Amino acid sequence: MNERMSNAPVYYALAQARFSPIPAMSKYVNDIQDKLRRDGYPLFDVQQVNQLVVPATEEGAPAEAQLSQAVSWLITRSDRTAGFILGSGSISYHTTHYQTHNEFIPELLRGLNAVHETVVLDHVSRLGLRYLDAVLPGPSETVEQYLQSGLHGVEFAAERQYALAESAFTTDTAPLVPKGTLIARVYRMTSHLGFPPDMLPSGLTVLEKFTTKTPLSHAVIDTDHFAEGRMPVDPSQLQQQLISLHSAIKLVFGAIVTDHARNVWN
Repeated sequence: MNERMSNAPVYYALAQARFSPIPAMSKYVNDIQDKLRRDGYPLFDVQQVNQLVVPATEEGAPAEAQLSQAVSWLITRSDRTAGFILGSGSISYHTTHYQTHNEFIPELLRGLNAVHETVVLDHVSRLGLRYLDAVLPGPSETVEQYLQSGLHGVEFAAERQYALAESAFTTDTAPLVPKGTLIARVYRMTSHLGFPPDMLPSGLTVLEKFTTKTPLSHAVIDTDHFAEGRMPVDPSQLQQQLISLHSAIKLVFGAIVTDHARNVWN
């Protein structure tokens, strides 16, 4: 992911910081939202998602699944290009108009700072970055031209419905947490360009060039890098940790795509 590609394939990016859950977060949302409103994020929505929870029981005892409702708050730019997702134990910054990590990472820290100033966090327990890149071949191109040969999938004399390649790595992620986890997935399918079910751009508008009018053969490169541990709420140190996460994503992205892809996107 070379910085500032002229035809960048990133169509959605998310950065997240997790912390110890704050059950009374709803009491603080207005103050957090007001801080971010003054920083250019005036839109505000409440999002409720149903979750199926299986409670822990004594060994051998039957467990009855229960339906619970998770609430999050969307704090978004007026043009719906980017915004924050605030939960009781996390804040995420997401955008469908990604530029470079130099603009992206500081915005997550802006949101985290608004939370910290309001509720006084003890520490951050997890930092993560995740990117979705679209491989959309031109009329005379194929997906294979964009991906390294090991990611072309199984060749078979039948119509392919989809293909998935996934690799997980243990990474070095100094300075705050020594090790991280990097997951790289490549999805291939013939359909409209979409999103994984756990990676939806709630409240945001997608760039026109990534809005497909008809189903097409394409691929999605999904890179997810995170580090877990007890990290101080220090913006400069957290920024360096996030830069470390981004650097590894950039390297694995380079290992996935071909020179042809780089020439098209640059």
